[in-house]
Amino acid sequence: MKCVVCKNGDTEPGVSTVTLERDSTTVVFKSVPAQVCQDCGEAYFDEDIVGRLSDIVEEAARIGVQVDVREYVAA
Repeated sequence: MKCVVCKNGDTEPGVSTVTLERDSTTVVFKSVPAQVCQDCGEAYFDEDIVGRLSDIVEEAARIGVQVDVREYVAA
């Protein structure tokens, strides 16, 4: 697909790092599968991956985690 950010590059399968915050909780996910623009590096994630990451951050916030760094593991 054509990148909607730079409008020049095409996306290819790759991985990216995602940082999500919820209240006082910050979770960094490494090696998250994505479609990555080969020109500007913008990453696009599947809806199911975003939902899973969101669920993990919500749970971390609920139990009081402040900072967590994780390697992404497919369900």
